[in-house]
Amino acid sequence: MAKVVLEDIKRRFNNTTAIEDISFEIPDGEFWVLVGPSGCGKSTILRTIAGLEIATSGKLFIGDQLVNNVPARARDVAMVFQNYALYPHMTVAENIAFGLKMRQVDPKIIQERVVNVARSLSLEHLLDRKPKQLSGGQQQRVALGRAIAREPQVFLLDEPLSNLDAKLRDDTRAELKQLHQELGVTTIYVTHDQVEAMTLADKIVVLNRGRIQQIGDPQTIYARPANQMVATFLGSPPMNILPAIYKNDGFDVSGQLIEIPAFLRENLQLPPGQSVDLGIRPEHIAINTESELNNQQPGTLLVDVKVVEPLGRETLIRVGLPGAMTVLNIQVGGDVRPRSGDRLSLQLDLNQLFIFDPKTGDRILPQN
Repeated sequence: MAKVVLEDIKRRFNNTTAIEDISFEIPDGEFWVLVGPSGCGKSTILRTIAGLEIATSGKLFIGDQLVNNVPARARDVAMVFQNYALYPHMTVAENIAFGLKMRQVDPKIIQERVVNVARSLSLEHLLDRKPKQLSGGQQQRVALGRAIAREPQVFLLDEPLSNLDAKLRDDTRAELKQLHQELGVTTIYVTHDQVEAMTLADKIVVLNRGRIQQIGDPQTIYARPANQMVATFLGSPPMNILPAIYKNDGFDVSGQLIEIPAFLRENLQLPPGQSVDLGIRPEHIAINTESELNNQQPGTLLVDVKVVEPLGRETLIRVGLPGAMTVLNIQVGGDVRPRSGDRLSLQLDLNQLFIFDPKTGDRILPQN
């Protein structure tokens, strides 16, 4: 096991910069997830750590060793790819043992490790089968087993669950987390799936356009996103964004005034007429009842119901502002079932309101 340190890593391809100024330190034994939209640079970072790409500049350490000029085979890392990369002519046992045989490990040790790894991944009854005889989930576990058997310093996982169906993906994700708890090997996991990032990670690195947007534990990133990109990327459904104009007594959102309490006005250092983007998560919006309509509080908004999605325990409702293009998602209890075309009065929890600069995307409020 080993820590992984990146210092100002840059990777350029001809005139294109894939990643720039990437710096972070992963402590020994932690599980970090690199997440972001397609093309953000997360796989390039992983491949650079593995030695499959060479950094244009910067320093990369695995443990205390500078590995910039160390070939991939000598870095003592194990990588699991999206497409499994199993040898079709080999059995499960032979696939798991392959890396050890290439390193000329003692056959008795190989046999012991194959059995132990197969048992930990519930593959012991499949050891004599070929990959074509396995399901997608079983093939993925074999690929993981091959990496685990090597007992590397670092695991690198590049979207290993993306080819699985939803149920199997959930099950395998739980198995991965349990395996990490048992093995304690430093793990770096790449995904574009924010659910995987939130559920697996000790720390999340959010990337966009080759740069780090925020690093933190899942709850901190969810509750205090550094900017609008992070706020809208993590969360399902994503955070709602409402373009608005600041006025002394509130925000003008498509002709409707969202009144705000004094405590919020006191924290805002904005001139009247300033354009802002308001952010609020779907679970922080409630539907006013008939009795509450006669005593409206600050933070109310009239909307029209567009789509209702019952999910059993909860209901997702897509609503639009009358006469405007702005659409919001709200998340309410499963017993709430408005109909398409209904007009609703929403109550925004202003204690959970985020304010972003529409030009830079930076968070204006909360300030810390």
